[in-house]
Amino acid sequence: MRKLYFLLPGTTGKFACGGLFAELNALALAQQVCSAEVVTYRQREPNTLFLADALKKTEDVIFVLSWGFDVPKLAKQLRSHHTLYHAHSSGYGFRLPANMPIITVSRNTMGYWGQWAPNSLIYYLPNQISDRFSNLNQPRDIDVLVQARKSSEYLLQTLVPALQQQCKVMVLDSFVEDLSQIFNRAKVYLYDSAEYWAREGVTEGFGLQPMEAAACGCQVFSSVNHGLSDYLDPGFNCYKIAGHDSAFDVQRIMDTLSASDPFCLPEQILAEYQTENILHRLHTILTEVNTFFDHQEKHTTNIHPLTSRRIIQLRAQKLFGKLRSKLGT
Repeated sequence: MRKLYFLLPGTTGKFACGGLFAELNALALAQQVCSAEVVTYRQREPNTLFLADALKKTEDVIFVLSWGFDVPKLAKQLRSHHTLYHAHSSGYGFRLPANMPIITVSRNTMGYWGQWAPNSLIYYLPNQISDRFSNLNQPRDIDVLVQARKSSEYLLQTLVPALQQQCKVMVLDSFVEDLSQIFNRAKVYLYDSAEYWAREGVTEGFGLQPMEAAACGCQVFSSVNHGLSDYLDPGFNCYKIAGHDSAFDVQRIMDTLSASDPFCLPEQILAEYQTENILHRLHTILTEVNTFFDHQEKHTTNIHPLTSRRIIQLRAQKLFGKLRSKLGT
């Protein structure tokens, strides 16, 4: 297999975020399948290859793009090289050439690109849930757990104050090294990100925290926007938050806290996101991607791209077809 260069703006300082950690985790998984390393393109870092220097090499490699807002510029810069897009969020508004395969972290994102890149190779590779996120079956001293980041105003300003009058609520507003330990202390986890992503103008690519919390035995109350809808199933493995009014939310949460049976996420749901399945899928995907690039080097495309102009043309053809039918010609 060709070597993978995972393109990142940087790996320290202002670039540290959930998206970076998810991509570094994807790199670590890829390294179990083929040769792979980080290449930075904004910030030079010790012992890390910089893009300008990588382009001077003559290796037959695959550049992996992932940083949403930078993808159009990088795709143009690397148009003569083999590239693939590791798509987390969607909604950035750019189009991709058909010779760039797309690996999506959720079926929601896969559906988006299935519509906007119908001539591209598209694959589904969910994010990995680390083995450390498991139910330790220990006493839980936190009734309700909330992370401030990405939470809606309703959650922080209305629901949390109402709950604080009746139970023990912990609001996390800073980075936590190991969330699995706190998830194992909490009975209920609240997550409401629809407002945040609407404001940002892009989508929730996967939503790791509700899945990680559920894996640790927390009953999850969550929004089900975008990638969250891949695995959250209200009434069966979670509750839909912001249900009509705060009193209804409070009542359901308090009923959950008083329930005698602890929550347990079915193992078959977790299996899809665990290491063994991820590595199997990744090996299959990369094998096909390498075969595609071999083919692409010898053949040019003969499929019409679904551009805006093409869509207008198809609509016009449909309209003229209806007119001819009415006129009997």
